Amino acid sequence: MGRGGWQAALRRALRIAKAEGMIVTRFEIEPTTGKITVVAGAPRALGPASLSTCGWPSMRLRLKGINRSVKRLADGTTKTFWYAWRGGPRLQGEPGTPEFIASYNAAVATKVAPVRDQVLTAYQGSSSFNDLRDTSRKEYARYIAIIERTFADFPLSAFPDPRTRGVFLRWRDGIASRSSADMAWCVLRRATSWGFDNGLVTCNPFTKAGKLFRVARADKIWSYDDEASYFARAPKHMHLPFLLAVWTGQRQGDLLRLPWSAYDGTHIRLKQSKGGRRVVIPVAGPLKAALDAAAKVRQGPIILVTSAGLPWRPKGFQSTWNRVIKRIGIKGLTFHDLRGTFVTRAAVAGSTEMEIATITAHSIIEVRSIRRELFLPRSAAGRERHPQARNENKFTNRETNRACSGRRRTG
Repeated sequence: MGRGGWQAALRRALRIAKAEGMIVTRFEIEPTTGKITVVAGAPRALGPASLSTCGWPSMRLRLKGINRSVKRLADGTTKTFWYAWRGGPRLQGEPGTPEFIASYNAAVATKVAPVRDQVLTAYQGSSSFNDLRDTSRKEYARYIAIIERTFADFPLSAFPDPRTRGVFLRWRDGIASRSSADMAWCVLRRATSWGFDNGLVTCNPFTKAGKLFRVARADKIWSYDDEASYFARAPKHMHLPFLLAVWTGQRQGDLLRLPWSAYDGTHIRLKQSKGGRRVVIPVAGPLKAALDAAAKVRQGPIILVTSAGLPWRPKGFQSTWNRVIKRIGIKGLTFHDLRGTFVTRAAVAGSTEMEIATITAHSIIEVRSIRRELFLPRSAAGRERHPQARNENKFTNRETNRACSGRRRTG
C-alpha cells in the first residue's frame, strides 16, 4: 500500500475511534500486515478490542484498563467476564462487538474521580478547612497528605460498598500510634462529611468508628507541694505562665496569645480559640499580684514572654516547659493538667459546677467527672479538710453571670 493509502486508512481509523467516543492517546501501524492499532481509553491496558473497518486494512482498538475475570459456572464450564477496570462495572457483549465498546464508553463516562481529587483537595479549599486554627489546619494538611498517598486511586464510586469501611478501618488500625490513628480517622471523617454535605459523595462510611486512644487525666492534679517545688527551681520568666494556667483554667495556646489589653486590673477577658467562647475571669490572689508587677515592666503587647522579652512560640514554650519540669524532677504532670487543677481548686473553694464550666468552657458532665474522679466533697466541712482547700478563687454567681453575658464590669 502506498503512502497515500496508509494516510487514508489512518484517517479513517481515527474517525471511527472518535465516533465511538474514544480519546486517542497514540496509534501504531504494522508495516508488514497493514494493521492499525489505536490506543485509547482509561489507564492500564489489559485487554484489546477490535473494530471492523468495512474492508479497509484491519484496525485494532485497544481499550485501556479492562479487567478480565475467569469464573467456573455451576455446570463445570468456565466463562470469561470483562470489567471496565478492576472493581469497575461489568461490560456487556464480547470483545470487538459494538455492544462491548458501547458499554465500555458508558462506564468510562460515569467513572467518578478518586477520593484524593474530588474530596480531599476540594476540602482544603473550603471555608470549613480555612476556618480551623493554624495548628489544626497544619495537622489536618499533614494527615490529608498521608491519606492521599495511601488511597490516591480509591474511587468514590466504591464508597457505598460495605467493604470500603473495612478497608479504611484496617488501614487505621495499622497505624503505629493510637492517637495518630484516631486523628487520621477524624480528618478522613470530617473531609468526607464535608463532601457529603456538598454533594460530592453519596454517603460517609467513616462515621462512629470509636476511638483507639483513651486517656483519663482527671486525677492528674498539681499538689501544693508540686507547686512549691516548681516555683523554687523554675526560672522567673516561667512563673507567670504557671500562675495564669492554675488560676484561670485556660488552654496553653490561649494564654500564650493573651494581650495586656485583656487584663483590666480585676478581670481577664478573652475569646477561646477552641469553640470561640468569650469568657470573663475574676483575677485575685497571687495571680493579681504577679500581673500587676509584670505590667510595670512589660516590654510589649503580649503578657507571656521569653527571658528575652519576646512572645512565645507554641513549640518553643513547650520545649522550655519540658526541660524545666525534667530538671525539677516532677513526673507525670503536664502544663495542661493545670487546667484540671484549676477545676479541682475552684470546686474545693466552693464554686458550683456551672460557675466552673462558665470559666473553663468544660461541659457540666466533664466538671462533674473530675469531681467524681477525685472524690471532691460537696459539703463545706468536707471542702475545708481537702488537700486543695487553700484556693482563694471562688466565683460568685454575680461574677459568673457577667462572664456568661460577656458584659464589662461597671461601678
